[in-house]
Amino acid sequence: MNPHERLGLTSVEGDLVVLEALLAESVIFGDAYLDSVTTHLIHAGGKRLRPLLAVASATSGERPATREDLLGGVSLELMHLASLYHDDVMDEADIRRNVDSVNARYGNLIAIVAGDYLMARSAGIAADLGAASASLMARTLAWLTRGQVSEVRTSYSLERSETDYFEAIEGKTAALMSASCRMGAMTAHHSLEVTEALTEFGRCFGMIYQLRDDILDLTATKNQLGKPAGQDLAEGIYNLPTLYAINDRRMGDELRQLLGQPLDEDERERARKIVVATDGIERTILAATRYLDLAHEALSVVPSAGLRVGFSSLITSLLEDLPGY
Repeated sequence: MNPHERLGLTSVEGDLVVLEALLAESVIFGDAYLDSVTTHLIHAGGKRLRPLLAVASATSGERPATREDLLGGVSLELMHLASLYHDDVMDEADIRRNVDSVNARYGNLIAIVAGDYLMARSAGIAADLGAASASLMARTLAWLTRGQVSEVRTSYSLERSETDYFEAIEGKTAALMSASCRMGAMTAHHSLEVTEALTEFGRCFGMIYQLRDDILDLTATKNQLGKPAGQDLAEGIYNLPTLYAINDRRMGDELRQLLGQPLDEDERERARKIVVATDGIERTILAATRYLDLAHEALSVVPSAGLRVGFSSLITSLLEDLPGY
């Protein structure tokens, strides 16, 4: 998925070029070592989905982004990057965005401290935009933390529920997407009705984005993923297709005998094939389509036709390459 092409708002792409420079400048402290750490993943690139959502929500592609619009996007991207620094420490990841992860290159302690610094810069930029923006980022950080704790708390648990799963992904993924759209609406001073609608769209976008990732973790190739398929199974993160499969009347018992512990390569592949052989993927796609309906409902009150079409295309594209959709 190329989000810029699917959005189809040319001016937003130009705005993000300007934002890219602001993003790197925002974390420069003047210490060569610290600067190399804090810009490591920035220079590695990325889709910049959160700034894309923020700037598009602010401008609808109908005017140039203001400095406030751009800084709102920067604040969200820095919080996202900080969460990646911390996640990679927890996951003991070696690679991020096709380069060494920060923890692999600089060590866990530096990665954690640098992630904290990025969080601080995110909060500082939001505070400069006003009390409402600072409050939004504080609430978003709380949601991120809740989602992460929920995931860790239920790792390797065969009793993990759908409620546990949705709580985790709403915090870890959807909260930032939702906040991105809301930030853009706030810096543009949209009406409360439009702000709430864009916030809901962002939440639905984030939920579908994670559901898609969880399906692809089971069905995509290693080359597509950049990691072995079924890695979540091996690490005890039982996503929605797996939860459905665990309770499958035909194959659930066999899967339960494998799970609840770390898996080696053969066990991981066996568990993955069991999940794919059930209706777990199909039911997860159905769950995603329900969020798609909610997203389209939210967009119906957005006044800009261009933004409605662009956001509709963007969120629909998340599902188009899924097997069976």
